[in-house]
Amino acid sequence: MDTQDVLNCVFSAWYPKFKDITIKSHILPLPKEFLDYLQADGVVLPEQSVTASGKHDEDDIEGEELDVDWDAADSSETEMPSFPEFESLMKKIIKTLGGSVFPKLNWSAPRDATWISFDKTLRCTCPSDVYLLLKSSEFITHDLTQPFLHCKDCHNRNNITVQYELILRKWQNLASGMEFRCFVRNGKLIAICQRNHTEHYEFISMMKEEIVSDIKAFFYHMVAGKFPSKNYVFDVYRRDKGKLLLIDFNPFGPVTDGLLFTWDELEGLKGERQENDQTQESTAVETSGETSKDQDLVFRFVEQPEGVQPHPYSCFGIPEDIKDLTSGEDPYKMMDLLNLKIQRMGEDQEHSSDEGD
Repeated sequence: MDTQDVLNCVFSAWYPKFKDITIKSHILPLPKEFLDYLQADGVVLPEQSVTASGKHDEDDIEGEELDVDWDAADSSETEMPSFPEFESLMKKIIKTLGGSVFPKLNWSAPRDATWISFDKTLRCTCPSDVYLLLKSSEFITHDLTQPFLHCKDCHNRNNITVQYELILRKWQNLASGMEFRCFVRNGKLIAICQRNHTEHYEFISMMKEEIVSDIKAFFYHMVAGKFPSKNYVFDVYRRDKGKLLLIDFNPFGPVTDGLLFTWDELEGLKGERQENDQTQESTAVETSGETSKDQDLVFRFVEQPEGVQPHPYSCFGIPEDIKDLTSGEDPYKMMDLLNLKIQRMGEDQEHSSDEGD
């Protein structure tokens, strides 16, 4: 994976060419002050979004006593940032796209931050929803700080200037079992994987030949030869038989989640015919009617309910201290917890002794 392969996957680099087969989206260049805000420590929402979200109709507050002095409460807090023009543009775009959008930056969406949203999705109806997700996401931080981390020519990354952008995509209620990740190497489709690999969908096993056939046809007719890199990953959504929707492009390398594949496996797949020696959760699907250059590819999915795995993003909603304690990565925190427990036990015993007297 080279830096150019990563740059080819920037949303604004591929969207104009594939906009007719993907979700309608708007691209907003990020002003410097907003970029600085995203990289700053802490989660403080901009002033306009807080003011707007704090407004209520008189009917909503009838019978309630609101005696909080908000000015006094805010006086000791960090100064709120302000992006009036940028926020106004966001509101217009959200309205244009039907009132609900899916946010992302150049490469990543804040999927690891869904734990903080009201409905546990990336659906945003106002700028404050977007701010909260972006500021709470480690994926977004990765985009901003080290997008070329796994590149072979990463020594040249200091010479690359990235124009960061906010992408607002029209919200779609997609059935998670119908989204698939596809791996392309040397211009050939070598592997397909169930995108939501933490669930078992019985219909995938029953429709596997049709799914593979549709994805191969979509790839060779709509994608192959049009994307500039030879090695890449793309996600598709199968709405119905023969009807697919392009979701995104990603680099072919460890920066992209291999899901039910390891990257050692994917690096070893070159499109040659392979024996069906995969584990129980995978299957190699043969397709007919292709020329000799279109060799068999590997289609991997969860075949049995026993193959279901924990959701990979569930750990992001757990405080760092708790994760350190449960994993044993920070022994000093464990010692502090034990000392605190011993101290409380001593206080309880002293209190019981006093009551007995």
